[in-house]
Amino acid sequence: MEEHGSASLLHDFAPLLGAALVFVLIFRKLGLGATLGYLVAGSVVGPQVLGLVGDAEAKLGIAELGITLLLFLVGLELSPTRLWRMKQDIFGLGLAQVVLCGLAVTGVVWLAKDFSWAAALALGLPLALSSTAQVLPMLQSAGRMKTPFGERAFAILLFQDLSIVPLITIIAAMSRNPADAGGPPGWQLGLWTLGAVAGLILAGRFLLRPMFRLIGNMGEREMFVFAGLFTVIASAAVMESLGLSTALGAFVAGVMLADSPYRHELEADVEPFRSILLGLFFLAVGMMLDLGAIAAQPVFVLGMALALIATKGLVIFGLGRMFGMPWRGALALGLLLSQGGEFGFVLFTQAQNALLIAPEAASVFGAIVTVSMATTPFLMMATRRFRADPKKVAGDTPEGPRHDGASAVVVGYGRFGQTVAQMLLAQGISVTVIDRDVEMIEIAGSFGAKVYYGDGLRIDLLRLAGAQDAALLLFCVDGDQLEVEAIEAIHQAFPVPGIFVRAFDRRAVVKLAGAPVEGVFREVLDSAVTMARAAMTCVGVDDGEIDRTEDLYRKTDAKRLVQQSETGDLRQGREMIFTHARIASAPGTVRDPGK
Repeated sequence: MEEHGSASLLHDFAPLLGAALVFVLIFRKLGLGATLGYLVAGSVVGPQVLGLVGDAEAKLGIAELGITLLLFLVGLELSPTRLWRMKQDIFGLGLAQVVLCGLAVTGVVWLAKDFSWAAALALGLPLALSSTAQVLPMLQSAGRMKTPFGERAFAILLFQDLSIVPLITIIAAMSRNPADAGGPPGWQLGLWTLGAVAGLILAGRFLLRPMFRLIGNMGEREMFVFAGLFTVIASAAVMESLGLSTALGAFVAGVMLADSPYRHELEADVEPFRSILLGLFFLAVGMMLDLGAIAAQPVFVLGMALALIATKGLVIFGLGRMFGMPWRGALALGLLLSQGGEFGFVLFTQAQNALLIAPEAASVFGAIVTVSMATTPFLMMATRRFRADPKKVAGDTPEGPRHDGASAVVVGYGRFGQTVAQMLLAQGISVTVIDRDVEMIEIAGSFGAKVYYGDGLRIDLLRLAGAQDAALLLFCVDGDQLEVEAIEAIHQAFPVPGIFVRAFDRRAVVKLAGAPVEGVFREVLDSAVTMARAAMTCVGVDDGEIDRTEDLYRKTDAKRLVQQSETGDLRQGREMIFTHARIASAPGTVRDPGK
């Protein structure tokens, strides 16, 4: 039985992943985005076309974890203070969007078909929700997640997730199924939501942070992967057990860890799982696309999908203008959020179980949601010229990130990195600091410094820390940890204007010869020179002579280092070293050997 199940799993996933690879590459090449590629791949290999893979609902249940992971990662990007700053957009713009779009789409559904008002409401309200799983990756890939436009789009999507509970309550209140009569009232669901969120906040503060501190002290990176996945799944399971939004639970857990030193490490570890499961989610949605329902009512399905897009696009455009957005930004927001969303499938099932709609209607409107999702990449491409801002005139300030990123990323916060980071901060240069010494991070925190936990030599973690937008990368790590190959890979990934490296000693400098860096600095050279200058002053040497001696030493040392770097032999240039024998051979003076 186990062998059969394993073989069945391999039989399903081989064609599914193969089709995804082919179609996503094609659609990416055409500029249509990965989402549409996944949807088409799922529909082609699914039961409706080739029939190579079945049981789409079971795969969808697993793949919904991808949405949960996505919301956890978004939560990690939003500290509580930043979330509080967005409260007007979340509870103002978000609430207005769900209510107005829900009522408008309900009216369209009621006019399009001979539905009762309860059935129209059970279909129209879910259609007001957009696809978080589709929109957020589009914003991230475009680099607009931290812009004012991206924050407003996310605020609407977040409120849509919050609205799952009241929408389920509304459907339950209209239910014609006697079995639903014993269900919990809406006020009780609301209290459960508040209690669950409060519990997750307390768990994040008193359980999660100590757990990650312990793992960091152990230095076991794979345990971070396990702990990150446990955090997401456990928070989602708590919410699911209460009949609430699993994605909301993961989001709250992410927000609680957004200000922790372990944020970047968690992002780097969870991101691959999010990408895979989110792709699987869209594959499963494509498999569930009822092509028979579309073939039976092609005019209604396509017409309703267009009506949904037009209605939501117009309403969101109007709301954007009311909230002070320029018309181009409001148009982009309306088109970006015009599709139906993945939570529509959940709410259609709720409505079907409540005997408000027939199974055929749930299938047809599920197809409408999928078709509307497929149109979003085409809409964004077709309207790019109209949405693009006119050319800026001199003095205009272009839209960009809210300076949440850093101009410099400092890796290593020991005695060397502290001085570098503090001098940059004193100059007003924003700095992100990464270190993997948990004790050092806690000590820095007690002095008010913010240091993130992680291996700063990992490219994925550097990317999450904002290295692609930084002007400086400064590696101040202890010991002889850096290799030329690592620096070259980092430089290729992040061609920033300046990469600077701390070298432990002369051997480290020679080893890094040829690395694409602006400068390599031996950690004790300048402090040793400073001490020698102070010693000569103490014994009465003239300042001019001290300057000449320092200049002579630095030139000699630099020439030796060039020879050693060229040959890789530390014995090269040994005749230039200042020794008693050399002084004795030229009493009274020491001449520059290069002259």
